[in-house]
This record gives sequence, structure tokens and C-alpha cells, in this order.
Amino acid sequence: MQIDPKFAVMVAGAKNALQSVLSMNRGDNLLIILDDSRIDVGQAFLEGARKLGAGKADVYSLSAHVRPLMELPDKLKSMFRGYDVIINTFDSEAKETPFRVKLLYEEISYNAKVGHAPGITREMMYEGPMNVDYKDIVIKAKQLMAAFDDAESVQITTKLGTNLRLGIKNRGFQTDVLIPEGSFGNLPAGEIWCAPEEDKGNGVVVVDGSIGDIGSLKDLIHLTVEDGELVKIESANKEIVKELEELTTIDRMANIIGELGIGLNPNARLTGNLLEDEKAGKTAHIAFGNNMDMVNGCNNSKTHRDFLFKEPTIVVTYTNMIRKTIMEDGVVSLG
Repeated sequence: MQIDPKFAVMVAGAKNALQSVLSMNRGDNLLIILDDSRIDVGQAFLEGARKLGAGKADVYSLSAHVRPLMELPDKLKSMFRGYDVIINTFDSEAKETPFRVKLLYEEISYNAKVGHAPGITREMMYEGPMNVDYKDIVIKAKQLMAAFDDAESVQITTKLGTNLRLGIKNRGFQTDVLIPEGSFGNLPAGEIWCAPEEDKGNGVVVVDGSIGDIGSLKDLIHLTVEDGELVKIESANKEIVKELEELTTIDRMANIIGELGIGLNPNARLTGNLLEDEKAGKTAHIAFGNNMDMVNGCNNSKTHRDFLFKEPTIVVTYTNMIRKTIMEDGVVSLG
């Protein structure tokens, strides 16, 4: 039987992520949660795990349930015990964000290493961001995270008008290119992030990239932030404004700053799918909503919404009041 060459590359990318990002060992047990739209992606992870000598490998399909899901199915909730690695690969839908947040926290409560990939595409599996030298990204991620040591705040600007100041004192950065036990990260991987101080964000963000679960937009989005709260959304696209206003007011903390992220994966492209876009170089993103898994994060919203912008300049102010530009027009500068 002739093997589809694209599927073979998908398997190689899955094996690479399982081994390099999730540190999967021979004999580790694997659970894959998928739906009918991602069967071949799930199969690639199964094959990759077998090549690594996985122990038990099981699949659970969300397609047996009415979508969008709001709660964890009882059968799924009782399955997590005993798995060392869990892969989430299913369709991405804005209304399912609260379900995905609940799913992730339930999975890591069993000390699993979780690769979270809602909306991952076949193209991501065989055209770049999954087949990358993660060891090289780890080096770059550690160098950039170290540049934020002892930081008081960051000032983020872009040529399109972004001008946002965030407090990040005692908010350590993390990366998804090395996922430890009891934690999760996205696949494809390749970013660093922190949880900004929830009441110390002020300014404007001009979104010229993509938005989580919505994609890329023809019209710019202007977000006004006051004391960490998203207080105004503006755009020529009034329908998107209305949708975003609904998505960021699901609960009391849904419009409170939750994340600052920076992309580092050299093979990630800007496709309109935030799962890949937020890993691309020369980009940064902020999110509003849940950050309870991040260092000293205090936002317990049931949702999390990302907004990406291109070619930022980032200036760090340290606790000794020294200022340093660590990124200029999207290019990391650590000299």
C-alpha cells in the first residue's frame, strides 16, 4: 500500500511535537480528543506516538455530541486518569471557548502534558510550523524570557497606532515549546507569554492581524484599555464589533487583560488562523480573559480571547527604572 506523502509529513510533525514539546517517552499513555473534522490529524498523532513506543493510545470523538459544547461530557470527564499525554484536536468555534477552558483545567488536574490544538489544519501539519527545530526555538525563547527578568512594565507601539502600557511586575514569562507535567500549550508551538497585572493596562491596541476563533479581518479593530479593562471596541465592521462585545462580556472578567504573547516560530505563517498566527515571528498579541494557568495570573473568566498585531516595538522598563528596547518593528533586539 502506497503511503500518502503528505500524511507521512503529518506523522513526522506529530512525532516531532510529541517528542520535543511534550517529552513523550516510551510506554507513555496517550489520549486524543478529536472530532470528525480532524480524524486524519488525530491519526497522525497516533502514528507518531506508536513510532515513539507509546503504551496505551485511545481516541475520544466530540462528534458524538451536539455542538457547540458548553460542558464536559460525563463520559469524557471520567477518562482522563492514567494518561501521560493528551492531544486536543477538533474544530474551533468561538462559542465553545468556555468548554475548552474547562477541558484544559480538567486535563491538567490529572498531571497530564496537554497539547492543545483546536482548529489545527492539515496545512499546519505538513507545511511548516509543526516541522521545525524546536530546540532552536527553546534557545530563543529562553533568551527573550530572560530579557523580561525584573521587569516593571512594557510599552508596546506599532506604526498603525498601537500604544499600550502593561504592568508585568512579578509576572514571569512562560513558553509552549517545553510543556511540563500538569500543564498545557498550543500545537503548533512557538511563543512566549505572561499574565499582565490585571488592573495596570492602559492605552490603545490596533489589531491588524487575526482574532481568536474569528480569523483575519478586512478592517482594523481599535481596542481601548483603561486600568486593564477593555472599555471600547471600534471598527468600520459594525457586525464584528457587536460580536466581539458579546464575546468579551460573557462574564465579569472576560474583558479584563489576561495575556501578552510574542511569536517565535520561524515556520509559522499568517493565515488567519490564530492558532498558527500567534506563533509567527514579528507578531505579538494580547488576550482578555482567563489566565489562571499563568504565573500569578488572577483572571478566572470562563473565556479567553486573543487579538494579534504585527511588527510591534516593545520597550521594557525594569524595577530600577532602566528602559530597554527588546523588539523593534517586530525584530527581536537583545544586544
